[in-house]
Amino acid sequence: MNNIKPGSYTLRVGGIGYKAVRQPVTLNAGDNLNLRFTVDPSTSSLDEVVVSASRSVETLDETPASVHVLDSRTLQVQSQISSDLSNILANTVPGLAINSNTTSNVGQTLRGRNALVMVDGIPQSTPLRNGSRDVRTIDPAAIERVEVVKGATAVYGNGADGGLINYITKQPNTSKPFSAYTSITGTGNLFHADETLGGRVSQQFTGKIKDFDYVASGTYEKTGVMRDGDGEVISPVYGLGETNMYNGFAKAGYNFSSDHRVEAMYNYFGSRQSSDYVIQEGVYGVSPSIGVKGEVQGEPEGTKYNHNAQLRYIGKNLFLNTDLELSTYLQSFYTVYGYTPYFEGGGQSTIKSAKNGVRLNLNTPFSISSDLTGSVVYGADYLNDETSQPLVDGRTWVPEMDLKNLAPYAQLQLNILQHLNFKAGYRFDNVSVNVDDFQQLVLASGAGGDYVQGGKLKFNASTFNAGLRYTALEYFKPFVSYSQGFSMIDVGRYVRSAKEDFISQMDLEPVIVNNYEAGFHSQVGIASFSGAYFISTSKLGANLIANEAGAYEIERAPERVEGFEALVDLFLSDKVTLGANASYSEGKADINNNDDYNDSEDKYLSSLRIAPFKFTSYLNLNPVSNLSLNLQWVYSGARDRFEPNAKGGYTSGQGPVEAFDVFNLAASYQATEKLSLNLGVENLLDKAYYLPQAYWYGRNDNFTRANGARFQLGAAYKW
Repeated sequence: MNNIKPGSYTLRVGGIGYKAVRQPVTLNAGDNLNLRFTVDPSTSSLDEVVVSASRSVETLDETPASVHVLDSRTLQVQSQISSDLSNILANTVPGLAINSNTTSNVGQTLRGRNALVMVDGIPQSTPLRNGSRDVRTIDPAAIERVEVVKGATAVYGNGADGGLINYITKQPNTSKPFSAYTSITGTGNLFHADETLGGRVSQQFTGKIKDFDYVASGTYEKTGVMRDGDGEVISPVYGLGETNMYNGFAKAGYNFSSDHRVEAMYNYFGSRQSSDYVIQEGVYGVSPSIGVKGEVQGEPEGTKYNHNAQLRYIGKNLFLNTDLELSTYLQSFYTVYGYTPYFEGGGQSTIKSAKNGVRLNLNTPFSISSDLTGSVVYGADYLNDETSQPLVDGRTWVPEMDLKNLAPYAQLQLNILQHLNFKAGYRFDNVSVNVDDFQQLVLASGAGGDYVQGGKLKFNASTFNAGLRYTALEYFKPFVSYSQGFSMIDVGRYVRSAKEDFISQMDLEPVIVNNYEAGFHSQVGIASFSGAYFISTSKLGANLIANEAGAYEIERAPERVEGFEALVDLFLSDKVTLGANASYSEGKADINNNDDYNDSEDKYLSSLRIAPFKFTSYLNLNPVSNLSLNLQWVYSGARDRFEPNAKGGYTSGQGPVEAFDVFNLAASYQATEKLSLNLGVENLLDKAYYLPQAYWYGRNDNFTRANGARFQLGAAYKW
């Protein structure tokens, strides 16, 4: 190791499956050190390495926050059941709401608030005009792992007032110059299989040649008709049936030396529906909306394209032993919504978003003594986001909004006596949004047509975080934290129907969220436990409420959300593992703004924001070395907080949600060293049930059932 410069270091030795050991080391010129370490095995999930929580490499053991990691093994098992990322995340992440079984993730909040979705740190969300298409923007075959940071965080900027979801893309296999992986899968319903058959094929190449490494993959999936447990065709409105999905991914890196690397990444995702079915409305609370043969109006619904590209330079051991990462990225997104008579003459809306940004991240370690070491992470982000919502025919519903954001930040980390980890950070976001002059779109009702004078909105957001975790005791590792995050309200939704004639008159102040949290992790023998309790408050809210016409308006009242999460895993043997997790939250708005959330004027937040109680459990069996079985049970509880409206129905978001439960199965058989056979079944018992969104919408057209028993049967070959 002759390339290591003299200085003070903290050497950390560990790895997945082992407890980490730290030792301060001082290296002088000409020194030749012999160091001996003893590392003990550990079954704790806290050994996972994460980068999303603080933008520097660390383990969950070091993070004073709630972070959930879906590793490659979990992704593989869940992808056997469903390739829909909204479904995968809902079934595995405590605190994340149940999915809708559509292309939309409306209502799939994290701890009752917005989650910022990213691909390798590139934002996928469109907060200027939230189209709720950000969770399903990449295929699972291109993902190495998913890191979910819960609670308000500003570490990546706007939109993470409930946390963030970061899809970390595949890493190259550097053990040989070339290897490949081919997967072919057939899909369909186990029962009522007519027209339901589909298929999926995925191909990956990876390797390392001298100092150059690479990974590339392509995936194509075509789904058949989706049917519920009674055999009825599920409503095709934003449905996942009869859909063509494409994903192309490539990543390449070159190591100039052990301390200098350049890496490029690109991912394309597209998903379009081509259906022969149209909706036949059911009766809310009585019979489901279904699909019947008919002529589909307009062009196919779905995401035409989602391009992500990133170029990164990584430098290590620079000045003061600093690590540096400089990246530039772009995202180009275009999605088309279904035809609606809501507009004058009818039409289809779209969302177009183009983002580009630069991130500079530096990490400088220091050592004050053997009992006090640490690091400072600092840098700056720049983001330009241009988003609009035109109709397919060119009419403007929401004009182009041009956001520019420059944000310096700094984060201090201290390791005290090796077992006490303290973090504190600050970020300053300087944001401006320019909105063009425009004329509001005329609706079928005759409303609209007003002229609005554009302008520039400016605001600053100062956000702080601080946290402490104690790690000396394997059986009890507690943490406490305070963190802030911010998000803009849905500017596009506001301006397209605003009563004001000037942008400067509009109440577009951002939401600043305060997250207070206490939690712990415990490892006792074969048992691993985790738990957290949180309170999330904001002086200004951005709650969507439906008016008498059914259109959403934004309520700016103060909000408070609180809840808990609990997880347990039991490693009974190398053949049997079982576990469970539970999450619950509730939230209210302080309508009269008197710091009391229990007045008669105050009200619960709608189910657009607050999910019902969720409980999931699993049993993993390896009866023989080449066979793996995973049985999963998902339970979603009831939530009934609102009275019927004057017409006897329910305002959107306020319908009473009924409970459901469902079993899923994943099985894998390693036939040979290179060939594996896989089977996954969603809704194993073929229940005819409704997801929460069907209930809380309170409408006939959205009262749709979930999938019946749906299988994925395939084979994968490594070569």
